[in-house]
Amino acid sequence: MSSQLWGVRLAVLIAAAASLGACRTFSPDGGMEMVAAVAGSGLNKDVVQIRSAEDAAAVRARVTKLLHRPLGADAAVQIALLNNLGLQAAYNRLGIAEALAVKASRPPSLSFAFSDVSTPVELDIERQIIGSLLTLVTMPARTRIASDQFAAAELRAAEETLRVAAETRRAYLRAVAARQIVAALGEAKANAEASAELAGQLKQTGAVNKLDHARREVFATETDAELVGARQQAVAAREKLTRLMGLWQSDLDAYLPSSLPALPGSTRGVRAIEQDALDARVDVQMAKAEMEAMAKSYGLTRKTHFLNVLDAAGISKTQKDRGEKRADGGGYDLVLEVPLFDFGKANVREAEQRYLEAANRLGQLGVNAASEAREAYGAYRATFAVAKKYEAEVLPLHQAISAETELQYNAMQIDAFALLQAAREQLRAKVTGIEAKRNFWLASTDLSVAMLGGGNIASEPDAVIAATSSSTNAE
Repeated sequence: MSSQLWGVRLAVLIAAAASLGACRTFSPDGGMEMVAAVAGSGLNKDVVQIRSAEDAAAVRARVTKLLHRPLGADAAVQIALLNNLGLQAAYNRLGIAEALAVKASRPPSLSFAFSDVSTPVELDIERQIIGSLLTLVTMPARTRIASDQFAAAELRAAEETLRVAAETRRAYLRAVAARQIVAALGEAKANAEASAELAGQLKQTGAVNKLDHARREVFATETDAELVGARQQAVAAREKLTRLMGLWQSDLDAYLPSSLPALPGSTRGVRAIEQDALDARVDVQMAKAEMEAMAKSYGLTRKTHFLNVLDAAGISKTQKDRGEKRADGGGYDLVLEVPLFDFGKANVREAEQRYLEAANRLGQLGVNAASEAREAYGAYRATFAVAKKYEAEVLPLHQAISAETELQYNAMQIDAFALLQAAREQLRAKVTGIEAKRNFWLASTDLSVAMLGGGNIASEPDAVIAATSSSTNAE
């Protein structure tokens, strides 16, 4: 076979490979199927990637519909999943990963070269079609690797969805609890100020001494100071919820309920909690997908580590001298780059260490997932016990103590100091009871995170211990 004929056939072969089209096409939903499945099964919520003005208008209409009084935790989470721009950015990254996967599944691009060299003696015209044979030969393996990487990107988007949902639910619970604490302190402040004003009037008649009046005034002042701090915390909690819900400006006070949800009748039972977490957690599945992609990449590196570049070119050439004699010809050109100094060992070692890194990271992630699931379930049970004790025992006891103290004060069996002390303790117990209920619902959210993924658990062991200690002292 002549070199000219071989060059032409080689060029045709490369051109035919390039015309095969993509082995992978873009999905209609931009790769959101996995994210939608996780949000639907794990959260019972909808997700959408906003890709047009119509999508944005539909989201705005639904957010407006979901903003009603009172705003529930599920509605707040749904608004965040639809309206959080940071989450939309994560979906954009998913679209980028899909584009890279599609790109990797397509044959390599061809390069066209044309040279026209003219001298007083002759004219030399050369045309080349150049393509990478190495990329073409390894395309099936690269396509599989890119597909695994895209699967990992889908799981990363799903994990971000779970994280935003969990953070929104936590922010909602903290905002409602802060609002409830403000209401309790506001009521206590009003009562304390009324008591101090009445004591001031009775002091002028001699019915109340100066010490009792001062004690009532200091109680009112302390309660007012606590109320100022509680209001600031309520504003901070409300603003965080506003950010997570993707609202530019909204007075959530008009939508938030006045109190936290009621405690359930009993805690939910969980069987084989460690195994359930390993099977269902998105971050574990994501690490598995990344390790599988790394394993395939490692195998490809071992097979091609001797070749850095292997390009082929089909050449067509025309020469013509000034005597009008013309000659046409063709051929081919192969360019092979061989790493003579390290023989590709550095590439192999890098791929090997990256694979081992992924394997070790997956192993540690499994250990963490099982431990976090046990920790979250323990916190869930403990916070429920504390909140239930406050609701069923501590708060009713303080109410009874306050009523009996009031009777004894009216009968002049005790002084105003005992009455004020009982009022302080009742207020403290009321605030701690609200915090205990908040901590339970936060622990319930943490348990879902430990089982499904979506960030780190954010339990508050110090708050649990404090609440437990307070309930023990109350008994």
